[in-house]
Amino acid sequence: MEITRITSEKVSLRRSIEAGTDEQRNVVKSVINEVRANGDEALLTFTEKFDRVRLTNLLVEEEEIEAAYKELDDEMIAIIRDAAENIRFFHEKQKRESWFVFKEDGTMLGQKITALDAVGVYVPGGTAAYPSSVLMNVIPAQVAGVKRIVITSPPNTSGTLPAGVLVAANELGIKEIYKSGGAQAVAALAYGTETIQAVDKIVGPGNIYVALAKREVFGVVDIDMIAGPSEIVVLADESARANEVAADLLSQAEHDKLASSILVTTSIELAEQVKLEVEKQLKTLPREEIARPSIEEHGHIYVTENLAAAVSVVNELAPEHLEVLTKDPMSLLDKLKHAGAIFLGRYSSEPVGDYFAGPNHVLPTNGTARFSSPLNVDDFTKKSSIISYSEQAFNENAGKIAKFARLEGLEAHARALEERFK
Repeated sequence: MEITRITSEKVSLRRSIEAGTDEQRNVVKSVINEVRANGDEALLTFTEKFDRVRLTNLLVEEEEIEAAYKELDDEMIAIIRDAAENIRFFHEKQKRESWFVFKEDGTMLGQKITALDAVGVYVPGGTAAYPSSVLMNVIPAQVAGVKRIVITSPPNTSGTLPAGVLVAANELGIKEIYKSGGAQAVAALAYGTETIQAVDKIVGPGNIYVALAKREVFGVVDIDMIAGPSEIVVLADESARANEVAADLLSQAEHDKLASSILVTTSIELAEQVKLEVEKQLKTLPREEIARPSIEEHGHIYVTENLAAAVSVVNELAPEHLEVLTKDPMSLLDKLKHAGAIFLGRYSSEPVGDYFAGPNHVLPTNGTARFSSPLNVDDFTKKSSIISYSEQAFNENAGKIAKFARLEGLEAHARALEERFK
């Protein structure tokens, strides 16, 4: 990892969003059109082509759920249940209620909160299994009151889904679990097929083809976000321990060769120690072939003159995950403006949030924490404004409203009000 000294508090370090190539975009559009035209047949064809398995049925059967429980030991199942309880507890705190106010002139105004009817959750496959993605995407939707939740995930070459994914989904009571991945699964969720009924919103991470497909179908359905490669920033002073910082940086580097792991510190000594420790730990990491290019190409260490400058750098990065390993992390909280999730102190290592603590691990990436938030209960609801004018309120205000309409040149608007005086 390269070490850079920063003398200015204002720097621009944001990475560009992975937008995909023209070839990838064309592939995605072709896949979506094929699914729209041929439904299940296209899904099965693409599953055989991309996942190298021939299926006859897309829906996960009860026998597959039973087999999944036999694969996991009782302790692991209990851990999944504990994590689900923590995640549900946190998201219950986010619930909003409809509200109404009544004014003296008889006007009633309000906001009606309504859960979405149907949500599709994409659970990635590929190099790892992600039961945590099931928990993090499904639970806030359930808390919001969504009645129909569908899971799609790419099958392995045996035609099954990972045991952890199936157990997590079953623990949450999900009955619609489909063995389909990639852009074709996104298309199925957006437009529907003979087997998969269309949904109103698609959430969940995936590879570049999934991200491009979500972008393509946005407008037909809603989506959560276009997530880029995972990223972590560790803000540390001389009190941090190099081996722990290195381990936390590598926890994100092992996700993806494009993942970004950055240390921002006031201590050149810590910077040098972390650089050595990262190399040491890389050599024994099972996913070194993924983590090493991530560290070498997207990892970095920035050394600042003081903590204020370090905070400025962090805010400029607006990271997905931010760990604060300083003597007094809480004292910096109000100064840290832009981060998807903030982990305070030595014992709040990033994986604590990834799996178990309760806050959502679906977070804004690529600097978008400047203006967006983690996945939450609000993402699975919509709001309707309620307006009820009394005769008194109408008589008092219709003239003002008509004049406002004519200011904008909208005569029919004005007349719609004045007709009620005839």
